[in-house]
Amino acid sequence: MEKNNRFFEGCGKEGPIKCIFLCEFHPTAGPKITCQVPEDHISKDTFEAVSVYLIPKTQLLRSTLTITACGIKIIGFPVRIDDKKYARNAFQFNVCFVCDYWARTVQYESVVKKLSDFLIVLEIESSFLSQREENKSMHESLVLMFSKVLEDINKSNMCTLTEGSASTHLKVVKVRQDPLPVLDHQVPVFIDGSEHYQAEHWDLTTQQVLPFIDGINHVAKIAAQADVDNNLVKTCLQNLVYYLVVKMVPIFQYSNSYTVTPKLRQLAVDKKLQGDCLRYVAKSGWQLPNFRDVFKLYCSMTHGTTVRDLCVRYNPSSLKIDERKLVQFGCVQGLIRRIHKYPITVGDNEDTVINNRFTGLLSTDEICCNLGIPMSQLEATIEADPNVIVISK
Repeated sequence: MEKNNRFFEGCGKEGPIKCIFLCEFHPTAGPKITCQVPEDHISKDTFEAVSVYLIPKTQLLRSTLTITACGIKIIGFPVRIDDKKYARNAFQFNVCFVCDYWARTVQYESVVKKLSDFLIVLEIESSFLSQREENKSMHESLVLMFSKVLEDINKSNMCTLTEGSASTHLKVVKVRQDPLPVLDHQVPVFIDGSEHYQAEHWDLTTQQVLPFIDGINHVAKIAAQADVDNNLVKTCLQNLVYYLVVKMVPIFQYSNSYTVTPKLRQLAVDKKLQGDCLRYVAKSGWQLPNFRDVFKLYCSMTHGTTVRDLCVRYNPSSLKIDERKLVQFGCVQGLIRRIHKYPITVGDNEDTVINNRFTGLLSTDEICCNLGIPMSQLEATIEADPNVIVISK
């Protein structure tokens, strides 16, 4: 088996599914692999070394089992169907995923279990597994099913299977910390591009919201355009954040200031990240900017320097750079962070709807979004009031 010396067991790195196979307990031959995709990925010697764990004793049935041996990691969910029509009055099998020995695989456990339950339904309805030796088309259907699961799960972490009147939806669920609450003034941005996500895979609310996620609309605007309750939209977006479909970034404005993060060092050495960056920030899709110019613009982002200042100083358009996309990519990848402004009243001032929000707890973005006013109006109000100071952080 091919090994990757960069990683080690327990490193926490996730890896793709390398193979899916079905093993059964044959009434005369004992444990054996009866179908695997791709073929011959698991050798006979390897299977014999671990078969006692893949077709286990009764106590371990319907339990998720993970075996690391022979340079691979196998995740299975052994099951048994009791029925007098089978030899020995039972049919025992295990559908297994094979990954690299170092890979984190806990996220596949629910998928293996659900696929196993789906095969049980097919077996009970039509002897889909036990009659494959006599029915070649059933075996071909199983091979196609495993091939689809392997390809779709590795590509998009989800897969829909239909066989006869039965169907199931498989999805890799990753256990993560709950994301921060989504706020009205934040902007959702697709992490991998909207073309990677199909609306039919999501609930009805998400299907209504997805078309309005364009990297420009903030949450409150999306709720209004989609005609969906604001709290429902925030719950939906929080779910998309959890599954790493979108990331919430600040509203883009030319008066915004940003500063770099330590992760900018990674951009200087990571060739793949550099390529992704150039393609994302390019003014046009057919002509990429020079990486030196892109990196210089990021390095010029400091406290007190607005996007407008950078545009006047460097003219990003002449460098083939879209300044909006430059900021967006930097925020999504964590290369830069927004410097927010918090107005606070330090003396007596006029009691108005705007001034009452100058508590130091609300950013200018939040105030503008809550009141539905442009940033220019808010900045003019702050500038005209000597009792208001602005804290930037």
